[in-house]
Amino acid sequence: MPTPDFQSIMLPLLKVLSDGREWRMRDVTEALAVGFHLTPEEREEMLPSGQQTLFSNRVAWAKTHLKAAGLLLNPSRGKASLSDEGRRILATNLQSINCRFLRQYPSYLELVARTSRAESTAPEAVEIADPEPGRTPLELMDQSFQALRQATVEDVLGKLKECSPGFFEKVVVKLLQAMGYGGVAGDALVTGRSGDAGIDGIIKEDKLGLDVVCIQAKRWEGTVGRPVVQGFVGSMDFVRARKGVILTTSQFSRDAIDFVDRIEGKKVVLIDGPQLADLMIDHNVGVLPTKLYELKEVSNDFFDEDEG
Repeated sequence: MPTPDFQSIMLPLLKVLSDGREWRMRDVTEALAVGFHLTPEEREEMLPSGQQTLFSNRVAWAKTHLKAAGLLLNPSRGKASLSDEGRRILATNLQSINCRFLRQYPSYLELVARTSRAESTAPEAVEIADPEPGRTPLELMDQSFQALRQATVEDVLGKLKECSPGFFEKVVVKLLQAMGYGGVAGDALVTGRSGDAGIDGIIKEDKLGLDVVCIQAKRWEGTVGRPVVQGFVGSMDFVRARKGVILTTSQFSRDAIDFVDRIEGKKVVLIDGPQLADLMIDHNVGVLPTKLYELKEVSNDFFDEDEG
């Protein structure tokens, strides 16, 4: 079963707290994971940001909503307990609790209104940052980020396919330099070698020039097959190189990928179109930053009065 959304977690979370004890949130999360019969893979599934597991993030947001409505309390750092109102709600034997149900509580509506003002949106149009049922704000932000990044990848790849082969080779060189190859800053250290059976250039691997990397740049639409890769590997002997990289705007055939996995004495890396665009974005080659969002969270250590 898929990981339950945060609204589906609300009622089970209250039930976990129904014994009247103060629970540590890590124990609540564990109890809920057991109750939902999550597999090890589902427990370990991470948000796209890689900063938190998907399930613990949803438990935290379920707690935030319930606390805003006054159904649970936060007696101390990292702990939760059931409020009197939460106990009364459980006694009614509800089948589920969701954001719409919580709107009956003024304190919850205040939080919705604050969220709405922060987003310059009418209160009635906002489900406390839940435009897609069950998705937390962090999930939505990660999802939007990934969608925007994918659009940029496709845009970069489209531009690369339109440029001339000569310009594409220059782009590849700039990328490798941005990644730390090329030796001394400002020295391109790449020499066109069109006569050497497919080697488009050579770049130093480090500042001391202790090793070199052969380059082949393929601005192609079709699939790059094994013969092209095999020819490149063979041509590396002309410069006594042991390392090489082939970068293309298209993709590599299965035979080509299998071939580089089996060669001995040389290391060749194959970079296809989407990977190439990803690397350009990561190293700011051909792209410009537009907006930077910095998310912050409360430092529990700062507010711990028992510390220093």
